[in-house]
Amino acid sequence: MNWMMQKPHSLFQSDYPRLGFSMPASLVSRIYLRNSCQRTIRFVPLYGGERRRTLSFKFSELKPHNPWRISVCKGELVEVGERTSPNEVRKEIEQCYELINKLGRGVVYLGSSRMGPDHSHYLQALELGREIANLLGCTSWTGAGPGLMDAAIKGALQAGKPVGGFKISKEAGQWTASSFHPYLPSETYFTCRFFSARKHGLVDAVVRSSESDRTAVVALPGGIGTLDEVFEILALIQLQRIGSELPVPFLLMNYDSFYSKLLDFLSDCECWGAVCKGEVESLWKVCNNNSEALSYLAEFYDLPLGDNGKCETTGLVTTVSGPISYS
Repeated sequence: MNWMMQKPHSLFQSDYPRLGFSMPASLVSRIYLRNSCQRTIRFVPLYGGERRRTLSFKFSELKPHNPWRISVCKGELVEVGERTSPNEVRKEIEQCYELINKLGRGVVYLGSSRMGPDHSHYLQALELGREIANLLGCTSWTGAGPGLMDAAIKGALQAGKPVGGFKISKEAGQWTASSFHPYLPSETYFTCRFFSARKHGLVDAVVRSSESDRTAVVALPGGIGTLDEVFEILALIQLQRIGSELPVPFLLMNYDSFYSKLLDFLSDCECWGAVCKGEVESLWKVCNNNSEALSYLAEFYDLPLGDNGKCETTGLVTTVSGPISYS
């Protein structure tokens, strides 16, 4: 494991052959290691590229069940998860399932953590989260992160419907340094150490076991992480391994033709014989706007829509800032 800097003031090196790392840091930095296999750390000051002296630090091996922490440069904390047993992953998956049983299954939103409130897709995702929550009346699930995940959460809260999330400590965008969500109650989300547990939770949250279950997967615009989740869930649907007794609608939100080149690529895959003709189209519904998404879900679940293509609601709904009244 290596940390690179252009002009390091000093360098920490490990002598232990099994797990070595080097870390540039300032002379006032400090390192804490817990549950590390490393035995010896050398502190090597560098001045103009010339080494003057070496200081050695020895660390005793501690309990194997804790992750090791590294604190450098004025108290910045980096925590590295260490998978010492498959039971740790299994326990997290069970905790995800417990949260789903408590809050109920519903709609899972996948999307970018980087598209903030000033992005047009954020506003569209917020509206979609609100209208789908009103239409289906179920729990809205996300990765409990910033960006479009946050937009879907706030939309559902505006509709006065429950929300749940499977957060990961290292998320792209803001809130990355904390395992805590900035405004959701702690009982509505679970922070996962392992991506595998988080994915299990996101999949199980859309499983349908009866006709009364109204769930869906909504893929908002996003990057590598979003595409990873999109295609993993899509493959489970394709192979009928998602664990649902009934079909689960999958919506790809192609805002401003965001996914058009991806769709072109999948069409090329048909030409090359990598996928069967019409196979991908049968697995999801591509929607260019929120109205198309709401119409599709209303038809899928045989639910009424208002004349404006939105679910009409009255009465008291809850938002992040407090209750407001809709006439």
